[in-house]
Amino acid sequence: MLVHSRGARWAVWALFLLLFLPLFALPLLVVLGASFATHWSGVLPSGPTTAHYAAATRGEALQALTTSLVTAVAASLLALTAGTWAALAAAELGKRRRKALDALFVLPLAVPSVVVGLATLVAFSQPPMLLNGTRWIVIVAHTVLVTAFAHQSVSAALTRLDPGYAQAAASLGASPAYVLWRVRLPLLLPSLTAAAGLCFALSMGELSATMMLYPPDWTPLPVLIYAATDRGALFTGSAVAVVLMTATLLVLLAVSRIRTRASYR
Repeated sequence: MLVHSRGARWAVWALFLLLFLPLFALPLLVVLGASFATHWSGVLPSGPTTAHYAAATRGEALQALTTSLVTAVAASLLALTAGTWAALAAAELGKRRRKALDALFVLPLAVPSVVVGLATLVAFSQPPMLLNGTRWIVIVAHTVLVTAFAHQSVSAALTRLDPGYAQAAASLGASPAYVLWRVRLPLLLPSLTAAAGLCFALSMGELSATMMLYPPDWTPLPVLIYAATDRGALFTGSAVAVVLMTATLLVLLAVSRIRTRASYR
């Protein structure tokens, strides 16, 4: 810590706790407490039970969790592929063209995600790209929403990448494809895994665009949580939300482990 005196360190920790607990920890603790409750008429929940988790880990909820995981993994891979390709291509362009390409990828972030969902619905509701009513339109919408984060992450990593490695490989006779696959991409691997984790987490929690697009046989978990809370099943919805957070956290921990190993290669 950059603060050296004991009193200042205590002040920094106190400020951190005052900001962290109300803004971040308390809402999550409320959801966690509600997931184990049958009543909440006072300050704390009452009637502890695990019955909500029985409903949140089987049947419709389990199918929705699988749907969310498949959607998030597919969208993350597609976004990482498109974002990395665009970042590598933009690195070879002039300054103005690079800015225009960056703006194109960031554009979906400038509008509400429900607008992206509506635009996807309109774009893919007519032949030859008729995806309306299928799982693929949900995956496409999630990909559009998260590709900006993959592109920005890889672009930032490219600016910090030492060009000497690629130049040395090229001077020894390596082809451009060899330099890309065996030099540049391995050096970008920590940033690629970080971007994949971010895309996955954002896709797992996406609701607004999904509500406009999902077919009945492809219901992601956030939609199920919204439906549960909308009909008044707050405690069951809280349990499903905890399952969603736990699954996302486990995948992010796995991605973080891969990133750590890639950093020390």
